[in-house]
Amino acid sequence: MPSFRARTITKPIHSWAKKALPALSETEAEALAAGEVWWEKELFSGNPNWSKLHAVKAPKLSPEEQAFFDGPVQELCGMIDDWKINHETGDLPEEVWQFLRDKKFFGMIIPKEHGGLAFSAFAHSEIVRFISTRSVAAAVTVMVPNSLGPGELLHQFGTEEQKHHWLPRLADGRELPAFGLTSAEAGSDAGAMIDTGVICKGQWQGEEVLGIRLNWAKRYITLSPVCTVLGLAFQLRDPDHLLGDIEDIGITCALVPTDLDGVETGRRHIPSSTMFMNGPTTGTDVFIPLDHIIGGTEYAGKGWMMLMSALAAGRGISLPSMGCAAIALSAHTTGAYARIRQQFNLPIGKFGGVQERMGRLAADAYAMDAARHLTCAGLDEGRALSVISAIMKLHATFKMREALNDAMDVHSGKAVIDGPSNYLLPLYRAVPIGITVEGANIVTRSLIIFGQGSIRAHPHMLDNMFALQEPDDVVSLEKFDKSFWAHVGHTTKTMGRAFGRALTGGRFAPAPDAGAATPIYRQLARWSAAYALTADVLFLTLGGALKRKEMISGRMGDVLSEMYILSAALKRWEDEGRQEADLPVLRYAAARGLHRIQTALDEVVANMPARWAAWILRAITLPGATTRRPDDRLTEACSDLLYTPSAARYRITGRLHEGCHRDGVQLLNACFAKVSELAPVMKRLREARKTPQEALDAGLLSEADFARIEEMQTLVDQVIAVDEYSREDFAALFPAPSSDTPNTKEAAE
Repeated sequence: MPSFRARTITKPIHSWAKKALPALSETEAEALAAGEVWWEKELFSGNPNWSKLHAVKAPKLSPEEQAFFDGPVQELCGMIDDWKINHETGDLPEEVWQFLRDKKFFGMIIPKEHGGLAFSAFAHSEIVRFISTRSVAAAVTVMVPNSLGPGELLHQFGTEEQKHHWLPRLADGRELPAFGLTSAEAGSDAGAMIDTGVICKGQWQGEEVLGIRLNWAKRYITLSPVCTVLGLAFQLRDPDHLLGDIEDIGITCALVPTDLDGVETGRRHIPSSTMFMNGPTTGTDVFIPLDHIIGGTEYAGKGWMMLMSALAAGRGISLPSMGCAAIALSAHTTGAYARIRQQFNLPIGKFGGVQERMGRLAADAYAMDAARHLTCAGLDEGRALSVISAIMKLHATFKMREALNDAMDVHSGKAVIDGPSNYLLPLYRAVPIGITVEGANIVTRSLIIFGQGSIRAHPHMLDNMFALQEPDDVVSLEKFDKSFWAHVGHTTKTMGRAFGRALTGGRFAPAPDAGAATPIYRQLARWSAAYALTADVLFLTLGGALKRKEMISGRMGDVLSEMYILSAALKRWEDEGRQEADLPVLRYAAARGLHRIQTALDEVVANMPARWAAWILRAITLPGATTRRPDDRLTEACSDLLYTPSAARYRITGRLHEGCHRDGVQLLNACFAKVSELAPVMKRLREARKTPQEALDAGLLSEADFARIEEMQTLVDQVIAVDEYSREDFAALFPAPSSDTPNTKEAAE
């Protein structure tokens, strides 16, 4: 018998909540069950326990991983001619493909007992990030087999027989995998997938066995044109009940060798002029035995759960690593170019408009790489970070776009003209790839981060939902009574914290003794309480309708994301020994992130349908009241960190490929070093208002310094120059159609 409180007070609330909360679909339930919550739960609590953040061990490469990074990774980058791949051959050279196989680049996540390298998530991320600064095509080729695909699914869910057979072949490149998920009609809605598999009997290796007859049409599948085994997601049906009573079994994942009859691969897409292997795959009446289901028949119908679990790791590593590479390369090259390039007899890095872009680049490079490190640390603890992986994928690729836009604006015409020396355009062309794949960013922002995070990270929301889903009304009421009143207690505490911290500007919010960073912790604790209370008010006033308010959900997701990224920046500053020189970028990241949090919460309150609740919430949390964007002095200080060679500049941009004779990065770095070295000499000339020749003639400049200035000027001229082509070279790049080539109309006919 439920308690008196449950019967008299909770029961009407329980009845209302049952009506307000729609039943969870199977895909929603599986998405919620996938992965786990971690630091985002502390942020969602309204009262983060900072000691838990500081207790996370900073990731670092093992000696074996460092040796691989210093050896095969550097050698691979030296073998790559990115311009040739994207504009001449349309593919990696065969010797590069073989090198990737020989050195087991495709087996980084595969355990050693199955022939893989068993690298950490951090090593995986560092390798992909570094290769991305040399070639997106090569980086994508490496990242995909180590991200969402057969390797990850087999590692997590495969039977022992499947692991022993497939993983060694994937590790050494005998088998090249791809994963077919996206259908033309379904897009991001996997539940609408029309690719089918039907349980039936068929011939396999000369015997009649029970298996699956497959028909599919997938597109945008990376490595599909060259894969030898396709991981396939499809809707499995059993109309003749050969497996059991269930007819529509659901989304299932299976391995399909691409040499089977009915499988068609080899056609290619051209993804934003970036020539990694990508294309469609189709299958017509393809038969496979049941043991090709990943995990065996036990996992038939559990494909969506498996994919969500696999994404929790891969989505937090691959594209965030490429995004962080683009941000870091943008910061690195823009700082150097702004020091080298002059206008009106002044380096452009001293113009306020340029400094505005460079300050943002420096802070984003620092903060996003901090978030990458923290995410890898969590993954290396064995956690399946579904919400954090979504945050990382979304914001690393969005900030990649912003960073490249800033870099392109500063480089101006230098970045517009295509050619081997243009180090920005290859990454610029890759921006829409990162934003679109592994969960389109619009869907990720509007539906996943807050939609999944609010339920998983909230201390009591998931318990409430499970209680309401109980089929037995008595059990449902009893469980709901317990979780609901715990929720009420949490909300009451959060309301007090939010009001007190808003009233005092967060000055007395809990924070560790972190020196100059302590005030940032306090502000983050203030907005954490405001965020937690806002989420509870949204749950109360909107109920199940909240998931249809995608603009509100998107803003709430932005707040959670900004809190996570800023937390990571604080931890990085702590882990690296509170580097005084890095304080400007930390403070910039804090000012910008806190302003975005404040603005997003203000807009949430302004757009809440229940105006009475909005008025109360505004009075308690005071959004839009105190936090400003970074000021000009702070922006200039951050800009100077990229403009001047220093240990801080290296920490901000991290490990990057230093370029080679085939691109413009090596030349840029050499010129930047020379310009920086001669800065004191050039300053004396400016103060004397003399050219180098005049200073030499007047005895104010030595012959040695004059020669060094001439050498520097030669490098400057080469850096500022852009690629150009003779008529013959241009004709070779874009050959005219031969006289016997049919015209478009004839070809169509």
